[in-house]
Formats: sequence, structure tokens, C-alpha cells
Amino acid sequence: MNTSFTNPKPGASGRKTPSASAVGKLILSAVILLLVLILAGTCWYTVDEKQQAVVTTFGKVTATTGAGMHFKLPFGIQKVQTVDVNVYQKIEIGYRTDEMEHSYADTVIKESKMITGDYNIVNVDFFVEYKISDPVKYLYNSAEPEVILKNLVQSQIRNVIGSSTVDSILTDGKTEIQQQVKMLITEELAEYDIGLVLSDIKIQDSEPPTLSVIEAFKNVETAKQSAETAINQAKAYQNSELPKAKATADQLIQNAEFLKQNRINDATKQVAMFKAMYEQYAQNPEITKVRMYYEALTEALPGVKLYINTAGDGGAEMLLPLESFVNEGGTK
Repeated sequence: MNTSFTNPKPGASGRKTPSASAVGKLILSAVILLLVLILAGTCWYTVDEKQQAVVTTFGKVTATTGAGMHFKLPFGIQKVQTVDVNVYQKIEIGYRTDEMEHSYADTVIKESKMITGDYNIVNVDFFVEYKISDPVKYLYNSAEPEVILKNLVQSQIRNVIGSSTVDSILTDGKTEIQQQVKMLITEELAEYDIGLVLSDIKIQDSEPPTLSVIEAFKNVETAKQSAETAINQAKAYQNSELPKAKATADQLIQNAEFLKQNRINDATKQVAMFKAMYEQYAQNPEITKVRMYYEALTEALPGVKLYINTAGDGGAEMLLPLESFVNEGGTK
């Protein structure tokens, strides 16, 4: 059987093959579209509310921008780095809250163990809070600003602890130590000018390195608290008893004033009586003498009947208790 094959004529099957020029135009359009998309993507950038962006043109800082969408030159002509400026960040000295591996144990102990001004050893943990104040200086004035800050903090902490007593570190001197450390770090940061500012520094914990010393300081603290409690109780008792004592004192003073006034009134009355008697005496001395004599007898011998035998000259010659003599004799 003979079979013969013949090439079909172009277009015999009904399909049209695209020409090379059409394919080239399609590829060119796709490339142009891709370039446009890339261009559009590199011309815009957005900044979060907590951030600031540092814009560099050919490697030189030319602008800083805040939150929002911003335009920049494409193809790497301008580059943007965002920095968290409105976020408080932390440094932990002597402890870790987010890293619990045992590999950090030696580092933590080395950070917290310090020697005091009176040659004692203590473990002190510090919490440091800071934020970025200048994004340009933060990015370009130093390679590792956080490391610089941490080293600076540790240096000033040891400086202050080394000039403090162990009692003040473990009891009532923590506030003063925090203030001194913060002041020194702030001054040093101003000189280093690395775009960071210290917000706060606090002592998280302070304790001696041995259990026996810890127990001794706990006993001291307990004794201080007991003393404060006793003082407060004494003050409360004083405040409750003092008004009563004042009231009693006022009453005694009032009674004394009353007695004083009575004595004055009695003395005034006696003076007035004496003056009246003296006036009478001055007018009739003899009569007044006799009357006073009789009044004295009456007061000295109350309830006794006396008979006075007077002589012719009017003088008192004899006093006879005649009634008593008669009663004793029984004849009259």
C-alpha cells in the first residue's frame, strides 16, 4: 500500500500563528509594566506612628520624616531607615525576664555582684528605661549605641555603689542611689551624643550574697519596723491622752482661780470689817474695849452664864459662875 504525505498549506487548519513582532511587543509591554510597578514600589514608603524615618541621598542624610506616606527617589538613589523613637526600651542589669537559659546565669551574677564603700559585697539588680531621642545620631554617631549605654550604666552603677554603705544599699538609701546614678548617666550621655536619652533607672532588688547575712539584715529590718510600730502606737496614745490631761489641767486651774477669788473676797470682807470696827473704836475707845471684851468672853465660854461684879468705878472686878456653884452645892 502506497501512502503519500503532503504538507498542508498555510492556514489550511484554520489556526493563525503569531508573528515574531507581535511576540516581541507583548514581551516589551510586560517588561515596561514590571518596570513601572518596580518604580512605583520604590518611590513611596510609609512610617508608623511610633517611628521616624531617616532619608539618605547617595548615602548622605538629607531628611527625617514622621508618620504617614512619603515620596522618595527610586532605584536606590534615596534610601530610608525607620527608627522607633516613641517607644520606651529597657535594659536589665543583674537579671533577665525574657531569657531563662542557664547560659545567662554567669553573666547575670557578674552584672549584679558589686563591692560597697565599706568593703562589703552585695547583689544589686537595676532596671533601666530609655528611648531614642535623635534617630540620625542613633544611626550614625555610633555603631552599637545600646551596648555603649549598657556599659555606661554599669560603670556609673558601680561608681555609686562603691561609694555607698551596705546599710544604705539594703535599706533606706535606694532612692538617693537611683538619683545619683541617673544624674551621672544623663551627664555622660550628653557628652557621648549617641541619640539616646535615659528615662528612668530603678533598683529592682538588693541583697547580700550569703543566706546568713540576708537573715541578719531581715532581722534588722524587722526590728526597725517594730520600732516604727511602737513609735506610732505611742504617738496614738499621746494623741488620745493629751486632750484628757489638758481638760484636767484646765479644771484644776479653774478651781484654783475660784479658791483664789474666794480668799481675796474673804480678805476684802475682813479688811472692811476691821476698818468699820476701827472707826467705831476711834469714836469711843473705852466702850469699844468693853464690848470687845464681852464678845471675846462670849466666844471663849459659849453657853455659860456669867455674873459680873463691877466696882463703883465701872471696871470689871470679878466674874463668878454663880449658877454652877449653886448647882454643885445643891442648896439653892
